[in-house]
Amino acid sequence: MSPRYAVQLFGISKHFPGVVANSNVDLNVRAGEVHALCGENGAGKSTLMKILYGMLQPDSGRIQVDGSTLRFRSPSDAIKAGIGMVHQHFMLADNLTVAENVLLGAEGLHGIGKRARRRIAELAATTRLRVDPGLPLARLGVADRQRVEILKVLYRGARVVILDEPTAVLVPQEVDELFGTVRAMRAEGYTFLFISHKLDEVRAIADTITVIRRGRCVGTVDPRTVTSRRLAEMMVGSELPDPGIREPAAAGREVLRLEGLTLLADGGRRVLDDITLSVRAGEVLGIAGVEGNGQTELVETIMGMRRAAAGRVRLGHYDLTHEPTLFRREAGIGYIPEDRTRHGLLPTQPLWANRLLGHQSRRPLVRRGILNVAAARADTERIVTEFDVRTPSVEVAAAALSGGNQQKLVVGRELAGDPHLLIASHPTRGVDVGAQALIWEEIRRARHRGLAVLLVSADLDELIGLSDSIKVMLRGRLVADADPSTVTPEQLGTAMTGAAT
Repeated sequence: MSPRYAVQLFGISKHFPGVVANSNVDLNVRAGEVHALCGENGAGKSTLMKILYGMLQPDSGRIQVDGSTLRFRSPSDAIKAGIGMVHQHFMLADNLTVAENVLLGAEGLHGIGKRARRRIAELAATTRLRVDPGLPLARLGVADRQRVEILKVLYRGARVVILDEPTAVLVPQEVDELFGTVRAMRAEGYTFLFISHKLDEVRAIADTITVIRRGRCVGTVDPRTVTSRRLAEMMVGSELPDPGIREPAAAGREVLRLEGLTLLADGGRRVLDDITLSVRAGEVLGIAGVEGNGQTELVETIMGMRRAAAGRVRLGHYDLTHEPTLFRREAGIGYIPEDRTRHGLLPTQPLWANRLLGHQSRRPLVRRGILNVAAARADTERIVTEFDVRTPSVEVAAAALSGGNQQKLVVGRELAGDPHLLIASHPTRGVDVGAQALIWEEIRRARHRGLAVLLVSADLDELIGLSDSIKVMLRGRLVADADPSTVTPEQLGTAMTGAAT
């Protein structure tokens, strides 16, 4: 690592109504290092990175890049200073090629002809992107899409790259490949700010780790000497949670049954191909698969958001195959969606209004056909207390909560209706170890009470630790079964990518 600093933040503070996001934060990032930033959801790390990237303005403090004090009024200013950000949710257009995605909005840098293609080819080698830049993005897997995002920021001149939860949807082999790319780029002098909740991965890739807690920097540590347990204690004051279920399953009656479920895309391609499975009371059935292999479509077809071309969906004695989503909810399905902001919350509405979603036709939230707002407020207060949702009031808009607190609100709401089946799609994606531990414990308790759970997750440790049995999806088909008591993440990752076939 270079002795000089690529980025320094001095006394950064940022306040929102009722919330101190950052309080006098200092951060020193050396050139050519991977500097990890860890902390709970709502700790302030994302706010800090948005300030560095020009998306937010600090209330006080200053930013230095290569020793020069700068003020970023927008991401354009940060990009001009050599800072790029790869967001957790990719910002790419499937209908464009790799090269077109890279060039979009940056046509003035190297034109759109030979010079631009030559520069893209050079940077593709740097990022280890082994595909033709003329290939349509829709053909790329998750790992290569992430490389395209990195390629985009490098094309715009970034020497400091912010990676926001970069391993959230990668299998172990893809994580290893990403880390190889990061190490190769670090050797060429690139600097990384690496935001992650996966503490073992942070220790594996980082040169330095800074922990932020409740808006303040609580320490900077050496990953070679710190343990994951100590990092967790610094972040949340508790040990690293363990997803493992201790007691064996006591599965009861069949709750969910899918028979030959088939879903067609435009053009007739089979997105789901003859899916047959069942989930019993007191059982957690895990679904493993690289993102984009039909897991999302499976969940949305069970929920009635998509119409199957063939097959049946049964919940207990109900045949739900042709029933609308509301009927399925009323029949006893709880639903934790993979994208809480799009399908799980009304961001501009208060927390008590969000408590009503999906339960607006059931007691105690409805009395004589009229919404009972007082009951909604009271039950939201209960959820806030029991699920440790950190908010000053149930009148606060959902958008004001951190991602982890939003997720705890959704989980609390979905378990509040005493469902027969819980569909949990990536229930701990993007949440910190404290929220993760709480959500895992609530799923354990619900399972122990006899709840049937269909768990879809990209976190293989979570799948192995929580599931009683696992099925692997590949290209819309169930291709393998795995025993959580014996399978390793590496073996599961191999099955997910089709390497075992």
